[in-house]
Amino acid sequence: MGKTKDTRPSFRRFLDLDPYTLFKDSRTPCFVIDKKGLIHDGEILKKVQKNTGCKILLAQKAFSNFNLYPLLENYVAGTEASGLYEARLGKEEMPNKEVHVFSGAYREEEFDELLSYADHIVFNSVNQLRKFGKKAKEHGKSVGLRINPECSTQVGHDIYNPCAPGSRLGVTLKNFKDQMDDELLSLLDGIHFHTLCQQNSDDLKTTLDEVERKFGTYFSSLKWINFGGGHHITRVDYDIRLLEDCIRHIQDTYHVQVYLEPGEAVVLNAGFLVTKVLDTFDNGNYHIAILDTSAACHMPDVVEMPYKPPLYDTDLDGYSYKIRLGSQTCLSGDVIGDYDFASPLKEGDMLVFGDMALYTTCKANTFNGMPLPGILVLNEDDSFEQIRQFGYQDFKYRLGK
Repeated sequence: MGKTKDTRPSFRRFLDLDPYTLFKDSRTPCFVIDKKGLIHDGEILKKVQKNTGCKILLAQKAFSNFNLYPLLENYVAGTEASGLYEARLGKEEMPNKEVHVFSGAYREEEFDELLSYADHIVFNSVNQLRKFGKKAKEHGKSVGLRINPECSTQVGHDIYNPCAPGSRLGVTLKNFKDQMDDELLSLLDGIHFHTLCQQNSDDLKTTLDEVERKFGTYFSSLKWINFGGGHHITRVDYDIRLLEDCIRHIQDTYHVQVYLEPGEAVVLNAGFLVTKVLDTFDNGNYHIAILDTSAACHMPDVVEMPYKPPLYDTDLDGYSYKIRLGSQTCLSGDVIGDYDFASPLKEGDMLVFGDMALYTTCKANTFNGMPLPGILVLNEDDSFEQIRQFGYQDFKYRLGK
């Protein structure tokens, strides 16, 4: 490997550590969750809450490794769930914290059980509010409705854009005016919107202006407003002061509690995926390395978004040996990306991807019979704790009995 120090935020844990020595005995592939990284992010979120009085929730869709919840509950007000199982997980593993739930639609046969876990229930349509809202209120739950301000600030990845034309998420102003009546309005404790994805607070400000312009007349009777997720609060260039100004403005103007439910910001740059090279060869002008991990199976957002994840000791000044990294699966597009190395790779070399705590362990799958990566925790003292090691039985018995 090269001699240039990799100082990118994803690898700040390695400023005084050699990851290849640290992980030399680890069975690959494996996810490593970094406690120091979680604490780093948590302290930033804790300060925002202290400065503004807002409440920040963990969006479990991004990170659901509940063994770390005792640590995270020092920094968040509760959990956000996308359905019954996540709601139950939040209730069981952060029992003294709030549980908020939003789903595109709720199943009637599950709703009673959901009521036993949730504190806030947010509906996606007026139809769902009409069907379940009164029952939720009778059980003492705080009821909300997700709105769609039809204000898109995203560029280039519509798969994550809740305000794209024809979106299935949230109630537009037209539908709100046409379908809501006094009885339904009386059920509402709050309004929820989620329009962002990995974005800065200037985009939140743009969205918030539009939300106020379209829906502000309804805010006077509310108890809370939920800004949703997509806020990259713990990113090094994030404008926290503007975020805090936005929160204070809403809380002071409308006398409501503001919630935010980031996923990535809670665990940003707080995890790694350790893998090894199985084979190398050339195909025309391309140098190719086959790894024992997979984009499609272990980091599916790489294919879905798509994006290129950071890889330790690559793409640095003076590095010019370009290698395409791919998986052993049969999917031709199971390619992680092209990276510049200091020198060629060889069989057995270890690679360490960064920013791998988010949307990985909770989205990994066994397509093609790929083994699930083990899950380790890297403690503050550089020791390891193994949470899970997966094997053939985990692959087989999710497919039959």
